[in-house]
Amino acid sequence: MNELIKKQLDDAKAHMEKAIEFCDNELIKIRAGKAMPTMLDGIFVDYYGTPTALNQIGTVNTPDARTLVVQPWEKTMLISIERAIMEANIGLNPQNDGIVIRLNVPPLTEERRKDLVKKVKEEAEKGRIAVRNIRKDANEKIKRSKSEGISDDEIKTGEAEVQKLTDSCIVRIDRLMEAKEKDVMTV
Repeated sequence: MNELIKKQLDDAKAHMEKAIEFCDNELIKIRAGKAMPTMLDGIFVDYYGTPTALNQIGTVNTPDARTLVVQPWEKTMLISIERAIMEANIGLNPQNDGIVIRLNVPPLTEERRKDLVKKVKEEAEKGRIAVRNIRKDANEKIKRSKSEGISDDEIKTGEAEVQKLTDSCIVRIDRLMEAKEKDVMTV
């Protein structure tokens, strides 16, 4: 296979891996009724005037399946952490006992589970669209390489390889989606 086409394939593969990783991270953020420390990722606390990730100013633990405990390294940060969690509007009510902040994760209703499954499917579809767009860009770059003396057969082979790569990435996204759906629907 031509080096130029090989480079296009490698670039497409790297971009598709990033798209899958992003999709996976988005799916992780969807809560499934179980307490997970990652539920608080993306919450930033005002740490002496600097927005700082919550997990960088304290520890986040799950003592049981329905409770998150945030223990700051500095007791003075309790009120700031509590405020940041409430402002994040993630549907959890912080309880400050002066030492740690407890967050009780309520069990999901059947209706809420179905809404979350819809959101899971939307995120998976965004991932598939991203992979398809990467395929389209890679195929266009491969077709443009014809002007550099690459034969039609090599271009067709390159496009077939991009399609194989696309298919395998979409299967991986579908597996991630199915696993998350199962997780959300498990009571």
